[in-house]
Amino acid sequence: MDYRLQILQWFLARCARCVLAFLSFTVAPAALGQPTADGPNGCESIPRKVPPPGIAPPDEAVSRWESRLADLANRLAKLEHPLKADVEVLSKACRWAIDFHEFYKRDDFGKVDRLLELAQGRMRALETTVAPPGRSTTPNPPWAEMRGRTVRGFRSRIDGTPQPVGLVFGSGVAELAQRGTVPLYVWLHGRGDKTTDLHFLCERLDRDGQIAPPGAIVLHPFGRQCLGYKSAGETDVMEAIDWVCEHYPVDQDRIVLMGFSMGGAGVWHLAAHYADRFVAASPGAGFAETARYQRLTPDQYPPPWVQVLWRVYDVPGYTRNLFNLPVVAYSGELDKQIQAARVMEEAFEQEGRRLDHIIGPGMGHKYHPDSLAEILARMQNWVTAGRPRTVDNIHVQTHHWRYGKMRWITVDGIEEPYADTRVDAHLHDGQWRMTTQNVSRLRIASGRPDAPGGTVEIDGQPVALAQAAPSLLVRQDGRWQRVSAFPTPRKHPGISGPIDDAFLEPFLVVLPTRGGDSAAVRRWVRCESQYIEQRWRYLFRGQMRVKRDVEVTDEDLRRFHLVIWGTPQSNALLARFVRGETGRQWPFRWEGGEVRVGQFGAPGDQAVLVGIYPNPLVPDRYVVLNSGPTFRDAHDRTNSLQNPQLPDWAILSLDSPRTDAAAGRVLHCGVFDDSWQLLPTMTWSAATP
Repeated sequence: MDYRLQILQWFLARCARCVLAFLSFTVAPAALGQPTADGPNGCESIPRKVPPPGIAPPDEAVSRWESRLADLANRLAKLEHPLKADVEVLSKACRWAIDFHEFYKRDDFGKVDRLLELAQGRMRALETTVAPPGRSTTPNPPWAEMRGRTVRGFRSRIDGTPQPVGLVFGSGVAELAQRGTVPLYVWLHGRGDKTTDLHFLCERLDRDGQIAPPGAIVLHPFGRQCLGYKSAGETDVMEAIDWVCEHYPVDQDRIVLMGFSMGGAGVWHLAAHYADRFVAASPGAGFAETARYQRLTPDQYPPPWVQVLWRVYDVPGYTRNLFNLPVVAYSGELDKQIQAARVMEEAFEQEGRRLDHIIGPGMGHKYHPDSLAEILARMQNWVTAGRPRTVDNIHVQTHHWRYGKMRWITVDGIEEPYADTRVDAHLHDGQWRMTTQNVSRLRIASGRPDAPGGTVEIDGQPVALAQAAPSLLVRQDGRWQRVSAFPTPRKHPGISGPIDDAFLEPFLVVLPTRGGDSAAVRRWVRCESQYIEQRWRYLFRGQMRVKRDVEVTDEDLRRFHLVIWGTPQSNALLARFVRGETGRQWPFRWEGGEVRVGQFGAPGDQAVLVGIYPNPLVPDRYVVLNSGPTFRDAHDRTNSLQNPQLPDWAILSLDSPRTDAAAGRVLHCGVFDDSWQLLPTMTWSAATP
């Protein structure tokens, strides 16, 4: 659904004080200002942690705001313009602030008037231009000029909503841009439970922030506010970088990544996961993993599958990736968050390297001015040199399929899921020599200036490469060989699980329209789907695409991961998959009054099946069953806990109420193997309470 129509619908719903529903099951918008994650409606009350509920604005102000928002919504619905998101991001910030009472002092009310005035001014400017498809006749409206500070918006591919960014243009950057490309500094902000869209935008309008290097652009991504730059927040940062590179003359070999506190944590994991995107990185404070940061002892550890899933984001497991670029860590001498850099110092030492760690003397949780100046001087040196086009050494270390790419090397297959997986490549006398660990498949790119040609040596074995296409390599019986195609189905980057992996990319929620489920299952599906939809709004700062099962088109199947709620009895689309129309065996079963995954089952009237699996109709897209992102409000108290809480599949008992920590009690759960079959060594059954 287009965002401008959503704004209009929300306005009409508020004025009418009613909820529009699809049949008896539509996900309803939250009661305005409601301080819980889901409404009464016979559902458990789950208070939201982030953002906290604030104070109610005066009725007179709300009435004035609603009138202006309605005017904007009507005009936006008629506007076709490539810069429309620059207006929508402002109206969305006001809409969310009103709906969720995101005001924390009386002065905050004026921020709505300020952004609405800005939005209406931009709207008038766009309405006076005629924009041919694909470009604007006004490529540089006042707010897009390369001077001072500005706020803008881009449309997220994940959910189609406008997401905000702040931009700071350093002195002289406009003149430099006239002669060529300019460097980009990406600054990741710290945690701000109350720094929602409204407050983020106003702050970015008023302040340069921690850095403003001359001759460069500074990008301040919103990162979906408070996700620690993980999940959709991770995609938000990378999309924001791509958006800036599209709209401004950025030299993509001179992109610097910096941040502090939660932003420092974001720098650690984004630099480790996307090292070949940046010329240099500097994480300040923050955290780098979960268990030690939380000071957990073994008796306090969560279930084993949660511990396994820590490896998706725990940075020590990606240490060697950080050898591909310069990294300078910063900590205040007295800051408790020096722990992150200490952990990474150990990780570097274990790999035979030393972490460059600048410590601000006498500092708590902030930069020492001299330390920051030194860091910026080093960043400038690396920016001047630029990211090297060719290198003699490449290091890949990963515990997850999504993060196994570096330059011309992509790990396509992992032998043991979530285990330490490595590729190290060294150029010696014109010959690339590679060693691998826990790798079953490799993709070697061609056509790049730094890519090898002819042959490479892998684990001591010479392997001939394709000349005009990527080389697909498979390890069988200890030997590497080139193949014309990889096997299917298989786990590979983008289609690997766990459940949370689907929510980094475009997805569509599919609600059931039929009956047939037990009362307990029907209630759980209704309550949990409403909770996830609302949580996506208040925490992930977006709006899910939602359709009924009978409305899903072939185009939807091609474009989106499908998040299907219900059972084959209640959801017609799910029934298609279970019937096996594609000829592929579907691992999830509803038969004999039970829900089953392999030999694991539970009574179907008192349990639900959640999981992720390749779409049988479109294998490069996921089907997610009965789940959103699996971390919940209880995990929002610290970004270090906002990690996947369930693996590829789980059977949940409905004998316990839904809580802020779990959607239900786990009976059985597990990880699928490389061929998307049950993996006995990574299957768990919980003890009976």
